[in-house]
Order: sequence, then structure tokens, then C-alpha cells
Amino acid sequence: MRYEHEVGARRRGRRAGGGTWVWGLAVAGLLAAAAPVLAGGEAAASAAQRPNILFFFADDWGRYASVYAAHEAAPAGLCQVLRTPNIDAVARRGVVFRHAFVPAPSCTPCRSSLLTGRYFFQTGRAAILQGAQWEESLPAVPLLLREAGYTIGKTGKVWSPGTPADAPFGGQRFAYQQAGMAFQRFSQQAMQAVEQGASVEQAKARLLQQADENFAAFLRQRQAGEPFFYWFGPTNTHRSWARGSGKKLWGIDPDALQGRLPPFLPDVPEVREDLADYLGEVQALDSLLGVLLKRLEQAGEAERTIVVLSGDHGGPGFPRGKCNLYDFGTAVALIVAGPGIPGGRTVDDFVNLMDLAPTFLELGGVPVPKGTAGRSLLPILRSDRSGQVDPSRTWVITGRERHVADARAGNRPYPQRALRTREWLYIRNYAPDRWPMGDPKAAARTPLPSWDVLANDTFAAFADLDAGPTKAWLILHGHEERWQPFFRLAFDKRPAEELYDLRHDPYQMKNLAQDPRYDAPRHKLAQELERRLRAADDPRLVEADCRFERPPFTDPAPPPKKKK
Repeated sequence: MRYEHEVGARRRGRRAGGGTWVWGLAVAGLLAAAAPVLAGGEAAASAAQRPNILFFFADDWGRYASVYAAHEAAPAGLCQVLRTPNIDAVARRGVVFRHAFVPAPSCTPCRSSLLTGRYFFQTGRAAILQGAQWEESLPAVPLLLREAGYTIGKTGKVWSPGTPADAPFGGQRFAYQQAGMAFQRFSQQAMQAVEQGASVEQAKARLLQQADENFAAFLRQRQAGEPFFYWFGPTNTHRSWARGSGKKLWGIDPDALQGRLPPFLPDVPEVREDLADYLGEVQALDSLLGVLLKRLEQAGEAERTIVVLSGDHGGPGFPRGKCNLYDFGTAVALIVAGPGIPGGRTVDDFVNLMDLAPTFLELGGVPVPKGTAGRSLLPILRSDRSGQVDPSRTWVITGRERHVADARAGNRPYPQRALRTREWLYIRNYAPDRWPMGDPKAAARTPLPSWDVLANDTFAAFADLDAGPTKAWLILHGHEERWQPFFRLAFDKRPAEELYDLRHDPYQMKNLAQDPRYDAPRHKLAQELERRLRAADDPRLVEADCRFERPPFTDPAPPPKKKK
């Protein structure tokens, strides 16, 4: 089925014209209007019965918010320095998921999975990053909701890099961005404004106003009474950001991070400052969210709207984060609140973000397409229980293939799959002869490149780790005896199997796969992972000549388009 063609034929296209941000309005109890959908998800539910959906999905966010500081599943030390009042307000009246994981710690494959409800390796050429292509046969949740009577709109990133850009959201036909998008580079834009004479608060307010006006334009154009699905995709937590902005703009003192870093990161001033700047962008996310929530109140739609907050993987440019199957790369925030959702709860059920696809469709009264691997979260959301709600939700599978096209010779991927349970993380590396973060390139030469090159040019060395101060510092100091263990953890080749006992090793520092005392759990987890992957027809296991190892999946990345 050509979903884009059907959508265009069956509904008219719409093009967009173009203080204190805490959301103070609490939504209490069940709204009668949403009850039919929450109770059964009938496809025939009328527009008046279906809730709006505000989906706040941030690039490279990870699991960082002050509400997560109390949870063992989070890097609590980093969350303790954050101030995210708007995220926390949604959490207080909704559900906080402690074990939400991405299907793949790379933006395009993760988003392909989320938008279809399938494992990333079931999405064809959308399963990779550079060189990804959207196949018209794939179901796309936003377009399915639109066919069913929802007004859809987006501001920012939905599905990219990939061709056509944001294809599963109708490309740019439903974009509301004419008020400006400078907030996507929040720290750079704000710091520049301050240098030009604006106060910090003035600089922030100008950027927040863009988000507000874009959302307001979307709300103005929708038909009266028609439910909406609005995707807000901020990218300011993606690199790069202005050095020193965390302290200057948000008051996050790098020294406050001393002693709080995960044990695989060097606790040195350069890394602490890098993290402070990243966490500052998280606080910018919180302020952007506050703008949207306030506008929602002013439009009189707050009590009819399900708010969903999450991100596509862990932080960029930090070892074992983005592009890694350790928790630092795959664990993300997931907070949901709104009508029909008893609030004030923390849930331990394991969630793969592809579960959001059937959740959104069920909320909208839309039949879930055949082949959907995700499972709707509505039974958990409408429950009044905390802790483990669904006893079957005790595991997730994550994986990875190709991120940066030429990170390795021949544009080869780094194939991985992992099974994550409450007690264990088991990782299978299918090509242990390859470099997990990409070939060393300039990092293997003498003399080493300069700090400026390593901090700004991702492709100079280990290209699957984004460039930044932390990466530059590790490469330049990796030969020193004290810092060699950190360098090896970040960049060295990895064995075919990795096993971590999360009860005693929450940061996955000690691989037990070669320890004979752990043969029993390793063997059991390996069998379980393989069984589930085969049942899902993972090409990595069921194809003798795996598609990810040959064209078009190994084609060079397309050249960047020239600006007109």
C-alpha cells in the first residue's frame, strides 16, 4: 500500500503558515470523553471521543531529568544537578517508566521502528542511518492517524537523516516552522545573543517564542473538534553546543559534577564541562516543553491531550552512549500523562519505544497493522498500579547495524543485538574483528590531530562517536597509563559475547562472558535472544548472505544536497 498516495488522495493536504513555563494545570481522574478509547480502542470511535496527542521526542536526550534522580535505572548523579520543572510536572500527574529502551541507539533506525511499530531490522533500508530510504510499503503512524480523522503537524525532526526526509510524516507538508527554528541550536543562538548585548533571559525568551508561535499556528488551523497529533522534535541536545553554555545559560557548574560521573568517563574538567553543556541543553528542552504546555492550556485543550515525552537514544559524543547497546546508549526517558491515565505512578515494566506505535493507534481508534511487533502500553497507562504492572514485560531487545556510512572500510556496519532483563545485559557482537566506534583513522597516526580537529570533525577518527571535547580529550590522553582503561572501554574491539550482572555492575563495566562461573546464564540468554530474533525474521540470523553486509545497505552515503 502506498500510504502517502492514499493519504494525499483521501484527505486534503494542509500547509502551515508559518516568565514561568511550568504547567500548573493538573488533570485529575478519568475524562468521560476518552473512556471509550482507553477501554477498548474501538476503530469506530468518533473524533469527539478521541484524545489529542502531544508527542515531545527529543534527539539524543537519553534519560536525564530531575525526576529520574531518585531512580536506580538512571545515571542519578547527573540527574541530581538538573532542574526540569516542566518534565517533573508531567511526571507527577502521569506515569514515569524506569525501564524504557530504544530499539536502536541511532536516530534513523530508532525512529523507523517507533513510526512503524516494528523492530528496526524489519524496516528495510530505514534500518540504517546514512543512506536510509523510506519504503512506501511501511505503515506510518502519523499518516494512519490522519486517515482516521486526526489533524497532524510537526515542528522539528521526525525521521532523518533519510530519503525522503520525514517521509513517514508526509515530508514537510505538515510542518509548522515558519516562526523560526533557531531554538534547535539553543546554546549557540542564546550565547550569541548574549554576546550582542541581550540578557540571558531575553536570549532564551526569543528562542522559546519560536516554539510557541509554531505550535500556536498549528492549533489555529485545525478544524474545530478534530483531534490532533502534534510531533515536536527538538534537536538541541544533539551536538554541537556552545562551550560553557551549561553554566552561563543554566547555572550548571561543571564542578558540581565532580564525583557524579559514570565510572567509564574520565572525571576531568574538560569532560565535566562537556557534560554540563549537554545537561544545559536538557534544561532547554524542559523550557521548550513548558512553552507547549502553556499554549495547550491557553487553547483549552490541556484536559483532552495525552502528553508523551521521550527521546531516541543516549547522549552524543560520550563513550558507551549513542551507538552503543549499554544502558548509557539505549535507556531513555518515557513519561506519559493525560486523560484516562491515573497519575503519580512509577512503572517497572520494560518498554521498547516501538510500543508507542500501537499505543498511539489504539488511542486514535485505528486498527494496528499486521506485522506490528510493538505492544500497546494502554493497559499499563490505564492501570492504577505502580511497580511491575504486566508480569510479561521483563525484557527488551535492542540492536544496531550501520550508523556513519564510512566509519569502517567498505561502509560495513557494526552488527549487534542485545537482550536486556532486570538482572542481565547480554550483547552479541557479530563482527568482533571490526572497530565498534569505527576505524581509528587519524587516531592511529603520529602525530595525533589537533584538539580542534578531534573536537569538531566526527569523521577524523572513530566516526561512530560524535566529535566533541570528551572524544578529543580521550584520544589525546589515551596513551597515558592512567587513562588507557577509559580509552579501551571507549574504542577497543569487543569480544563476540558480552555479559553484565546488573545487580552488582549497573554501569556494565565488567564483562563476565568468558568467566566459566557464568556459563549458565550466558547460555540461557544467548539462546533466548537467538530464539526471539529468529521468530522476528532478523536478517542477521535468517539470511545466509545478510542484506546488511551488501549493497544497497553498504552503499556510500549520498552527498549532501547543495543549498539553493
